Amino acid sequence: MKTMTHKGYSAQIEYDDDDSCFIGHIAGIKDIVGFHGESVSELRNAFEEAVEDYLETCEKLNRNPQKPFSGKISLRVSPKIHAEVAKIAKINGKSINGWITEKLEKEIAI
Repeated sequence: MKTMTHKGYSAQIEYDDDDSCFIGHIAGIKDIVGFHGESVSELRNAFEEAVEDYLETCEKLNRNPQKPFSGKISLRVSPKIHAEVAKIAKINGKSINGWITEKLEKEIAI
């Protein structure tokens, strides 16, 4: 499934059958920024406008806009898995981070 994105921000979208429209929020940030549209093209335009408005508002308030993701993932695994991953990464001449990143990129087809 593809995600609607604009300037590094992604949309979380739901359909409201009562109002016959799509309702969305910028995903992955603590600030609440919503938008809506009755068609996909309206929704896309509203999303892009919401991102632009969010960035402009942050600039006017002299604060940094929140970034959706930092690029850091904290992961807990068993010591056995940790040891195996470390071993496989070393055999492949990679760090644990590099090896896991490669596997994730392959899995999500980046």
